Amino acid sequence: MGAIDIKGLTRSYGDFVAVSDFDLTVVAGECVAILGPNGAGKTTVVEILEGYRHRDGGEVSVLGLDPAHPNRQWRQKLGIVLQSANDLNELTVREAVEHFARYYPSPRDVDGAIELVGLTEKASTRASNLSGGQRRRLDVALGVIGRPALLFLDEPTTGFDPEARHIFWDLIDRLKHEGVTIVLTTHYLEEADALADHVVVVTRGRKVADTTPADLGSRSKNLVSVRWLEDSELKEQRTAEPTKFVRELAARFTGEIPGLEVVRTTLEEAYLELVNVSEP
Repeated sequence: MGAIDIKGLTRSYGDFVAVSDFDLTVVAGECVAILGPNGAGKTTVVEILEGYRHRDGGEVSVLGLDPAHPNRQWRQKLGIVLQSANDLNELTVREAVEHFARYYPSPRDVDGAIELVGLTEKASTRASNLSGGQRRRLDVALGVIGRPALLFLDEPTTGFDPEARHIFWDLIDRLKHEGVTIVLTTHYLEEADALADHVVVVTRGRKVADTTPADLGSRSKNLVSVRWLEDSELKEQRTAEPTKFVRELAARFTGEIPGLEVVRTTLEEAYLELVNVSEP
């Protein structure tokens, strides 16, 4: 049994089918990224896993328990970082983390959690005076203070500058090494590529892919685009053997190959291919 097991999950709102026959297994200790356009059903799936929304059908197990029937011990094993939060504005960073630490039997050290998310210098600052990125770091500190076995991260790096985003990625790697299972929703495809052990693509309530980032869509074909200029025209060849092709191409030129580029399919390109094919 995985940390998360879903079979045949369905959820409708009136005549609108938000999630249809959805299956998923998440192995303990891995990071799964759930990707999809707005309205695809990602949030519905995650909220059902968190125990905040009921389902119409299917079987769901999260850490060995049906989230439709949660108990206190089960909730203490979860860490949840919502997409946005506007509470706690009058508390300082340290006060907020101390407050949440009291909910758990064996929380992290408060100052250690604050340091973990890079807010030591802001520990005495009220949440209302933090920047958007700093507030997201506080949200993450609140999500990990209880040493969760399973951490839900909903768009966790919204508002982060590139440097802060990479610091956050290091934090996620550290949590993974601690054995924390992570469910991540994000619109940053490079973030999913950097963090996720596997990615799930959802569109119109259906799962259209469930694989590793390296094997998503056209990436699984290991095709590489080789581009060059010849007779003032841009040429392109898709190949699974780019080194061999470039060697053959070099034999046709004296000196450098004009405008040579070797480009591998990005996760974003593979994702967009899947979504566009799946949309009517």
